[in-house]
Amino acid sequence: MARKRYDETSEHHDRWLISYADFITLLFAFFVVMYAISVVNIGKYKVLSDALGDAFGGRPAVPQASSNIEQLPLANLIARKHAEAQRRERERLTRLARALDASLAPLVKNGQVRVTQSARGVTVEINARILFAEGQAALAAEARATLGTVAALLKNDPHAIQVEGHTDQLPIANPLFASNWELSSVRASSVVRLFIDSGVAAQRLTAVGHAANQPVASNGDEAGRARNRRVAVTILAAAPEAVK
Repeated sequence: MARKRYDETSEHHDRWLISYADFITLLFAFFVVMYAISVVNIGKYKVLSDALGDAFGGRPAVPQASSNIEQLPLANLIARKHAEAQRRERERLTRLARALDASLAPLVKNGQVRVTQSARGVTVEINARILFAEGQAALAAEARATLGTVAALLKNDPHAIQVEGHTDQLPIANPLFASNWELSSVRASSVVRLFIDSGVAAQRLTAVGHAANQPVASNGDEAGRARNRRVAVTILAAAPEAVK
């Protein structure tokens, strides 16, 4: 029997479809890339490049740091807003310090009251001599007038207030108080009570007694001890995360 001759003309004529399909795929990928580039977004570009890399068998190396680039403008904006809020907070406290200093001018002038501003806030330091009788924690009539002036300025202010009582280091000889701890604490509480009665919100107030542990002058002479016997009212600066 004669062997059947292989017909070389019987090759498939549809192989061009494979090349055509490859061309259409590449053309589609080209237009996708062009569209992505026209909408500049580094985050989306990274996702697109990763996807195309997977699709065509090789993911391009994109520096990891580039993923943070799009976050930098937002971080800078937040930092600027925070700095601006802190600046406004300092200005508010400065205005309050000036108002307190002006309202208490006669006492400031004769050294019985000091108004200072620091990173902690604004502090009104009042000599205990004008607030209490020796060894006592009941406010004198003059003290009520002085503290009433302070309370009027603080009543509508939003800041927290810490009232601290301080004594000298001489032991107290008084049946009402066992030590300077009790005396300093009750004196601070007396001021807090007057502030509350004057309209300052109770939740803004804290009373602390330090006894003789935070002197501002030497306890070696009467002048220094008189300086150490004091009540400090501090209008606390808002915490950084709370500043608006």
